[in-house]
Amino acid sequence: MYDVFKFLHVVGVVVLVGNVTITAFWKAFSDLTRDPKIVAHAQRGVTVSDFIFTLIGIVLVMVGGYGAAIVKDIPLFSSFWLVSGQILFAISGMMWLGILIPIQIRQARLARSFAEGGEIPERYWRDTRTWLVWGIIATVPLVAAIFVMVVKF
Repeated sequence: MYDVFKFLHVVGVVVLVGNVTITAFWKAFSDLTRDPKIVAHAQRGVTVSDFIFTLIGIVLVMVGGYGAAIVKDIPLFSSFWLVSGQILFAISGMMWLGILIPIQIRQARLARSFAEGGEIPERYWRDTRTWLVWGIIATVPLVAAIFVMVVKF
């Protein structure tokens, strides 16, 4: 059972970090066109994929990680690498919940207003810059968590 949970954990990490990375890439790529229809379409895709794949990734990371620890009788708070990994994961999650998701929801609403053409408001571009910067910042703890979990120091 340990291997099943470990597998779920690793798949969750791949889905979560892969989605976070590729979503930012495609959003930035689409925004460069400055075409309202393309930008609106991409924003919808970002919103939908983030809610589906980020949520699935989070669930798999947690179920797999905690399941593996419980099955192997590994204390969750006795080793630096486990505590660090959980803290880094939580820090990233707080940035997503507190900053990135509210921006994404606001951008999705704005994108509906220009989806059929028209002017993209400056507020959208300001939010885009903020979302990209905080997205990069929020990804750093995820990558750091992967590092401490693999190295186990």
